[in-house]
Amino acid sequence: AYQTQARKISQARTQAAPKLATAITQAMQGLGMQGGRFEVQLDKTEQPTASGLESITFLVAGHPGSTPRPVGKVASGGELSRIALAIAVTTSELGTAQTLIFDEVDSGVGGAVAETVGRLMKQLGVHRQVLAVTHLPQVASCADHHLLVSKSSSKEGVSSSVTPIAGEQRVTEIARMLGGEKLSATTLAHAREMLTK
Repeated sequence: AYQTQARKISQARTQAAPKLATAITQAMQGLGMQGGRFEVQLDKTEQPTASGLESITFLVAGHPGSTPRPVGKVASGGELSRIALAIAVTTSELGTAQTLIFDEVDSGVGGAVAETVGRLMKQLGVHRQVLAVTHLPQVASCADHHLLVSKSSSKEGVSSSVTPIAGEQRVTEIARMLGGEKLSATTLAHAREMLTK
C-alpha cells in the first residue's frame, strides 16, 4: 500500500516540479532577479521515508550563467526574501499559512521593482495577513495599515515603539521616506499620489 501511494506521489511530483520551477522563475524576473532561475530537484532516496521515495531540494541561480545551488547556500537575505515572495505568490492558492512575514524583502531594489514587490504583497494580503518591514515608500504605500517603528534613548536604555499611523500622519511618513527629514510640497504631493494608487 505504501509503495502504491508513494509511486502516485512521485508521478505527481515529477509532473508538478517543472511547472512550479517555471512559474517561480517567471515571478523572480519581476522582482529584480532578471536572468535568475529556480529549479526543483527530485532525488530518489535509498530507503522509503515518511515523505515518499525522493527528497526535494529547491535550487536557485540568482544571476544569468550561474549554476543553480540550494537556496539557503546562495541567496543573500534580500534575495532569499524575494524568492520567498515569488514562491508565496506562485503558490498563494495552495498554501494554508494565514500570516506571512517579510523582513526587508525590498533590500537591494528600488523604483519599479519596489513597486512590484508592494503590489505582490498587497495581492497576497487579500486572502491572508501579510506583515512587512520596509524602508521603501513604494512598498509602504501599498499597505492597508501602516505601523511606524521608532527607537528612542533615555537613561534607562534604548526602547522601541510601534505606532499606527493614518491620514496626514501617513502622508508625512511616506514623504519622509521619499525625501528625508526635510519635507517639501513636492514630496508631500508625491506621497499623496502614491497613497491614492
